[in-house]
Amino acid sequence: MKFHDPKKKENYFLSQPHQPFFILGVATSILMMLVFALSYKGVIWLNMWSVNFHVYSLIFIVFTNVFTGFLFTTFPRFCQSEVIPKKFYTNIFYANILGAFLFLLGSFINHSLLIAGMALLFASQIFIVLKLQEIYKTGFMPVKEDPFWILIAQYFGLLGHFIFIVVEIGRHVEVDTHLFGTAVNISFYMYLVFLGFSVAQRMIPFFSHSHAEKNEQFIKVVFALFLLKTLTSAVGITAIEIVIDLLLGAYMLKEFLRWKLSPLKSPAILWVLHLALFWLPLGFFLSAISLSVELFLHTSLYFLNIHLIAIGFVTTVLIGFGTRVTLGHSGQSPHADKVATTLFWFIQVVVLLRALYSVNVAFGWELNFLFDISFTSWLILFLVWGAKYAKVLVFGSKV
Repeated sequence: MKFHDPKKKENYFLSQPHQPFFILGVATSILMMLVFALSYKGVIWLNMWSVNFHVYSLIFIVFTNVFTGFLFTTFPRFCQSEVIPKKFYTNIFYANILGAFLFLLGSFINHSLLIAGMALLFASQIFIVLKLQEIYKTGFMPVKEDPFWILIAQYFGLLGHFIFIVVEIGRHVEVDTHLFGTAVNISFYMYLVFLGFSVAQRMIPFFSHSHAEKNEQFIKVVFALFLLKTLTSAVGITAIEIVIDLLLGAYMLKEFLRWKLSPLKSPAILWVLHLALFWLPLGFFLSAISLSVELFLHTSLYFLNIHLIAIGFVTTVLIGFGTRVTLGHSGQSPHADKVATTLFWFIQVVVLLRALYSVNVAFGWELNFLFDISFTSWLILFLVWGAKYAKVLVFGSKV
């Protein structure tokens, strides 16, 4: 019989759910981007198209792990529920490590192994959503509208993930399913971006002490427009998609301005979230311009619209929230020192560099070194953030 030793120190790294998932998210953001870049440049060969690898790995390995860490920590509070048991979230963590490993290994040596990794990650995501759904149903919070929309985004994440697996199974048996565009649009807009928006529209006004009355219709209208955006993008109705982008940008901007956030008067740990928030309407306005260029000038801006939102909004808001949660849940006041503040600005440099590479491709400037600068800046961002906060997440150290 084993007896508990009261003097035995608990493993701090696994003591809170956000810690292992944040570390896994940072590690995979570096590894997956490096593998993609080497594949894109023709240095290595993968058993998956490089674009497919890039999109899938970032959404369902990098960002999903970071969001899982955040939601496993905060969602029970949103719903006034008990915290998630340590055994449950550590099992998810280990499954995600194994799934990411099989996916990466299969990318190099065997396509069947790659699909097995995707299947394991999908199964893990099912358990994540089931746990969040259980918390939603059993929590004592009388008003659960915001958690409801977070769950809706998670359901779309499962759908997008499943379609990605169907696409790869189709490739394995040499059948073109023509579903890659659908998988990308659902996974990106309805899962990744809408999930980030659902969290941001709840938390940022709260952190900012905004006194504006909550607009109960705001998230519903945005959801409907996101759905229309996804459908028109998936089927290629560019003219209507441009109109939806403009409506989304204008509607969001009007609401965000109504909140009176005062970013210029806020500390860096707060204005970075304001900056992320305003990237959403700006990203959709620029998306409308990007699609107009493609429609009328017949040249592709090479995923400019997706990267503006993926880096400008999603990455900025996750770095902002991640920094706040990392410090706050280690007993430190949420603040941004000079290094953190510099990183917040550096994210915007990463956005601009990636946008510049898209413009370079569209207009044939042949400045291909911009790709190297762009992906290197991404690596620097996460290497520096990881180096600064890993000791907090792993050991609980002070910064």
